[in-house]
Amino acid sequence: MELLREIVRWLAGEPYLSMDGVPTLIVEHLAYSIVPTAAAVAVTLPIGLWIGHANKGGLVAINVANVGRAVPSFGLIILAFMAFGFGFVPVYITLFALAIPPILTNTYVGVREVDREVRESAEGMGLTGWQILRQVELPLALPVIMSGIRTSAVQVVATATLAAVVGLGGLGRPIINGLSQNVQASASARAIVLVGAAVVALLAVAVELGLGRVERAVTPQGMRPPAERALQHAAQAGRPGGDGSL
Repeated sequence: MELLREIVRWLAGEPYLSMDGVPTLIVEHLAYSIVPTAAAVAVTLPIGLWIGHANKGGLVAINVANVGRAVPSFGLIILAFMAFGFGFVPVYITLFALAIPPILTNTYVGVREVDREVRESAEGMGLTGWQILRQVELPLALPVIMSGIRTSAVQVVATATLAAVVGLGGLGRPIINGLSQNVQASASARAIVLVGAAVVALLAVAVELGLGRVERAVTPQGMRPPAERALQHAAQAGRPGGDGSL
Protein backbone atom coordinates (compact mmCIF):
# COMPACT_ATOMS: atom_id res chain seq x y z
CA MET A 1 0.00 0.00 0.00
CA GLU A 2 2.82 2.38 0.80
CA LEU A 3 4.31 1.82 -2.66
CA LEU A 4 0.93 2.47 -4.28
CA ARG A 5 0.52 5.71 -2.32
CA GLU A 6 3.96 6.83 -3.43
CA ILE A 7 3.15 6.09 -7.07
CA VAL A 8 -0.08 8.10 -6.86
CA ARG A 9 1.69 10.94 -5.07
CA TRP A 10 4.49 10.98 -7.62
CA LEU A 11 2.05 11.08 -10.54
CA ALA A 12 -0.36 13.58 -9.03
CA GLY A 13 2.10 15.81 -7.21
CA GLU A 14 4.66 18.40 -8.17
CA PRO A 15 6.91 16.11 -10.27
CA TYR A 16 4.01 15.51 -12.67
CA LEU A 17 3.25 19.21 -13.04
CA SER A 18 6.86 20.40 -13.32
CA MET A 19 9.00 20.54 -16.46
CA ASP A 20 10.42 17.16 -15.44
CA GLY A 21 6.94 15.64 -15.30
CA VAL A 22 5.73 12.54 -17.12
CA PRO A 23 4.27 14.33 -20.20
CA THR A 24 7.54 16.17 -20.79
CA LEU A 25 9.55 12.99 -20.29
CA ILE A 26 7.35 11.17 -22.83
CA VAL A 27 7.83 13.93 -25.41
CA GLU A 28 11.60 13.86 -24.85
CA HIS A 29 11.63 10.07 -25.11
CA LEU A 30 9.71 10.15 -28.38
CA ALA A 31 12.09 12.77 -29.76
CA TYR A 32 15.08 10.58 -28.94
CA SER A 33 13.32 7.65 -30.65
CA ILE A 34 11.81 9.21 -33.77
CA VAL A 35 14.93 10.94 -35.10
CA PRO A 36 17.26 7.90 -35.28
CA THR A 37 14.46 5.61 -36.47
CA ALA A 38 13.53 7.99 -39.29
CA ALA A 39 17.21 8.37 -40.20
CA ALA A 40 17.64 4.58 -40.28
CA VAL A 41 14.63 4.23 -42.58
CA ALA A 42 15.89 6.99 -44.90
CA VAL A 43 19.39 5.49 -45.16
CA THR A 44 18.66 1.77 -44.99
CA LEU A 45 15.48 1.42 -47.04
CA PRO A 46 17.05 2.43 -50.40
CA ILE A 47 20.01 0.12 -49.76
CA GLY A 48 17.75 -2.82 -48.92
CA LEU A 49 15.58 -2.18 -51.98
CA TRP A 50 18.59 -2.00 -54.29
CA ILE A 51 20.38 -5.12 -53.05
CA GLY A 52 17.08 -7.00 -53.00
CA HIS A 53 16.22 -5.98 -56.55
CA ALA A 54 19.72 -6.52 -57.93
CA ASN A 55 20.38 -9.59 -55.76
CA LYS A 56 23.95 -8.39 -55.23
CA GLY A 57 25.78 -7.97 -51.94
CA GLY A 58 22.80 -9.03 -49.87
CA LEU A 59 24.67 -11.55 -47.72
CA VAL A 60 27.49 -9.11 -46.96
CA ALA A 61 25.15 -6.23 -46.16
CA ILE A 62 22.97 -8.31 -43.85
CA ASN A 63 25.95 -9.83 -42.04
CA VAL A 64 27.45 -6.38 -41.51
CA ALA A 65 24.13 -5.00 -40.28
CA ASN A 66 23.64 -7.93 -37.93
CA VAL A 67 26.90 -7.11 -36.17
CA GLY A 68 24.84 -4.43 -34.45
CA ARG A 69 22.75 -7.14 -32.81
CA ALA A 70 25.85 -8.59 -31.13
CA VAL A 71 27.08 -5.27 -29.69
CA PRO A 72 25.37 -4.39 -26.37
CA SER A 73 23.53 -1.08 -26.60
CA PHE A 74 24.91 0.08 -23.28
CA GLY A 75 28.47 -0.58 -24.43
CA LEU A 76 27.84 1.21 -27.71
CA ILE A 77 26.41 4.30 -26.05
CA ILE A 78 29.37 4.43 -23.65
CA LEU A 79 31.80 4.22 -26.59
CA ALA A 80 29.89 6.99 -28.39
CA PHE A 81 29.90 9.03 -25.17
CA MET A 82 33.67 8.62 -24.86
CA ALA A 83 34.06 9.85 -28.44
CA PHE A 84 31.52 12.71 -28.47
CA GLY A 85 30.80 13.53 -24.82
CA PHE A 86 27.43 14.41 -23.32
CA GLY A 87 24.52 15.30 -25.58
CA PHE A 88 22.33 13.97 -28.33
CA VAL A 89 25.06 12.58 -30.61
CA PRO A 90 25.95 9.39 -28.67
CA VAL A 91 22.25 8.61 -28.16
CA TYR A 92 21.38 9.09 -31.82
CA ILE A 93 24.38 7.05 -32.98
CA THR A 94 23.47 4.15 -30.69
CA LEU A 95 19.78 4.11 -31.58
CA PHE A 96 20.51 4.58 -35.29
CA ALA A 97 22.82 1.54 -35.25
CA LEU A 98 20.18 -0.45 -33.34
CA ALA A 99 17.45 0.40 -35.86
CA ILE A 100 19.38 -0.62 -38.99
CA PRO A 101 19.44 -4.48 -38.90
CA PRO A 102 15.67 -5.26 -38.88
CA ILE A 103 14.91 -2.67 -41.57
CA LEU A 104 17.73 -3.78 -43.85
CA THR A 105 17.04 -7.49 -43.41
CA ASN A 106 13.30 -7.25 -43.91
CA THR A 107 13.60 -4.94 -46.92
CA TYR A 108 16.07 -7.25 -48.64
CA VAL A 109 14.09 -10.40 -47.84
CA GLY A 110 10.76 -8.80 -48.78
CA VAL A 111 11.99 -7.80 -52.23
CA ARG A 112 13.79 -11.08 -52.89
CA GLU A 113 10.71 -13.13 -51.97
CA VAL A 114 8.55 -11.53 -54.65
CA ASP A 115 7.48 -14.33 -56.99
CA ARG A 116 9.83 -14.69 -59.97
CA GLU A 117 6.86 -15.19 -62.30
CA VAL A 118 5.49 -11.81 -61.26
CA ARG A 119 8.81 -10.17 -62.16
CA GLU A 120 8.93 -11.98 -65.49
CA SER A 121 5.38 -10.91 -66.29
CA ALA A 122 6.29 -7.30 -65.54
CA GLU A 123 9.36 -7.56 -67.78
CA GLY A 124 7.21 -9.07 -70.54
CA MET A 125 4.94 -6.01 -70.32
CA GLY A 126 7.96 -3.84 -71.07
CA LEU A 127 8.55 -2.36 -67.60
CA THR A 128 12.06 -1.19 -66.82
CA GLY A 129 14.00 -2.37 -63.77
CA TRP A 130 13.13 0.83 -61.88
CA GLN A 131 9.44 0.49 -62.78
CA ILE A 132 9.40 -3.15 -61.65
CA LEU A 133 10.95 -2.16 -58.32
CA ARG A 134 8.59 0.77 -57.76
CA GLN A 135 5.34 -0.65 -59.12
CA VAL A 136 5.66 -4.39 -58.43
CA GLU A 137 8.34 -5.37 -55.91
CA LEU A 138 7.93 -2.51 -53.43
CA PRO A 139 4.13 -2.84 -53.00
CA LEU A 140 4.39 -6.62 -52.57
CA ALA A 141 7.30 -6.32 -50.14
CA LEU A 142 5.76 -3.46 -48.14
CA PRO A 143 4.17 -5.62 -45.39
CA VAL A 144 7.53 -7.30 -44.68
CA ILE A 145 9.31 -3.93 -44.78
CA MET A 146 6.80 -2.42 -42.35
CA SER A 147 7.32 -5.38 -40.02
CA GLY A 148 11.03 -4.55 -39.93
CA ILE A 149 10.34 -0.87 -39.28
CA ARG A 150 7.93 -1.82 -36.48
CA THR A 151 10.54 -4.08 -34.88
CA SER A 152 13.17 -1.34 -35.07
CA ALA A 153 10.87 1.33 -33.66
CA VAL A 154 9.90 -0.81 -30.64
CA GLN A 155 13.54 -1.67 -29.94
CA VAL A 156 14.55 1.98 -30.19
CA VAL A 157 11.76 3.13 -27.85
CA ALA A 158 12.77 0.52 -25.29
CA THR A 159 16.48 1.36 -25.56
CA ALA A 160 16.05 5.16 -25.54
CA THR A 161 15.98 4.96 -21.74
CA LEU A 162 19.81 4.90 -22.01
CA ALA A 163 19.69 8.59 -22.94
CA ALA A 164 19.59 9.36 -19.22
CA VAL A 165 22.96 7.63 -18.80
CA VAL A 166 24.67 10.38 -20.83
CA GLY A 167 22.92 13.26 -19.13
CA LEU A 168 19.72 13.61 -21.15
CA GLY A 169 16.10 13.24 -20.07
CA GLY A 170 13.36 10.96 -21.32
CA LEU A 171 11.72 8.16 -19.42
CA GLY A 172 15.09 6.80 -18.40
CA ARG A 173 15.55 9.80 -16.10
CA PRO A 174 13.16 8.67 -13.32
CA ILE A 175 14.63 5.16 -13.52
CA ILE A 176 18.19 6.48 -13.11
CA ASN A 177 17.11 8.89 -10.37
CA GLY A 178 15.28 6.15 -8.48
CA LEU A 179 18.14 3.66 -8.75
CA SER A 180 20.57 6.28 -7.46
CA GLN A 181 18.65 6.29 -4.18
CA ASN A 182 18.24 3.50 -1.66
CA VAL A 183 15.61 1.53 -3.57
CA GLN A 184 15.36 -1.22 -0.96
CA ALA A 185 14.58 1.16 1.88
CA SER A 186 12.75 3.96 0.07
CA ALA A 187 9.21 3.44 -1.23
CA SER A 188 9.48 6.76 -3.04
CA ALA A 189 12.54 5.55 -4.98
CA ARG A 190 10.81 2.29 -5.88
CA ALA A 191 7.75 4.22 -7.06
CA ILE A 192 9.84 6.42 -9.35
CA VAL A 193 11.58 3.41 -10.90
CA LEU A 194 8.33 1.51 -11.30
CA VAL A 195 6.50 4.42 -12.92
CA GLY A 196 9.36 5.07 -15.34
CA ALA A 197 9.62 1.44 -16.36
CA ALA A 198 5.85 1.05 -16.70
CA VAL A 199 5.48 4.12 -18.90
CA VAL A 200 8.33 2.91 -21.16
CA ALA A 201 6.62 -0.47 -21.50
CA LEU A 202 3.26 1.12 -22.29
CA LEU A 203 4.87 3.44 -24.83
CA ALA A 204 6.57 0.50 -26.56
CA VAL A 205 3.24 -1.38 -26.68
CA ALA A 206 1.52 1.71 -28.12
CA VAL A 207 4.18 1.99 -30.84
CA GLU A 208 3.84 -1.73 -31.61
CA LEU A 209 0.05 -1.49 -31.92
CA GLY A 210 0.12 1.75 -33.90
CA LEU A 211 2.65 0.55 -36.46
CA GLY A 212 0.82 -2.79 -36.58
CA ARG A 213 -2.25 -0.94 -37.81
CA VAL A 214 -0.15 0.87 -40.39
CA GLU A 215 1.30 -2.46 -41.52
CA ARG A 216 -2.18 -3.93 -41.98
CA ALA A 217 -3.32 -0.80 -43.82
CA VAL A 218 -0.50 -0.98 -46.39
CA THR A 219 -0.87 -4.74 -46.93
CA PRO A 220 -2.59 -5.45 -50.26
CA GLN A 221 -5.99 -7.02 -49.68
CA GLY A 222 -5.07 -10.21 -51.52
CA MET A 223 -2.11 -10.78 -49.15
CA ARG A 224 -4.13 -10.46 -45.95
CA PRO A 225 -5.15 -13.57 -43.95
CA PRO A 226 -8.47 -15.06 -45.10
CA ALA A 227 -10.17 -14.35 -41.76
CA GLU A 228 -9.17 -10.69 -41.91
CA ARG A 229 -10.40 -10.38 -45.51
CA ALA A 230 -13.73 -11.96 -44.53
CA LEU A 231 -14.18 -9.52 -41.65
CA GLN A 232 -13.35 -6.58 -43.91
CA HIS A 233 -15.87 -7.74 -46.55
CA ALA A 234 -18.51 -8.16 -43.85
CA ALA A 235 -17.83 -4.67 -42.53
CA GLN A 236 -18.02 -3.17 -46.01
CA ALA A 237 -21.27 -5.04 -46.73
CA GLY A 238 -22.85 -3.49 -43.65
CA ARG A 239 -22.06 0.08 -44.68
CA PRO A 240 -24.45 2.23 -46.70
CA GLY A 241 -23.55 1.78 -50.36
CA GLY A 242 -21.76 -1.53 -49.70
CA ASP A 243 -22.79 -4.90 -51.03
CA GLY A 244 -26.16 -5.88 -49.70
CA SER A 245 -26.85 -2.38 -48.31
CA LEU A 246 -30.11 -0.58 -48.76
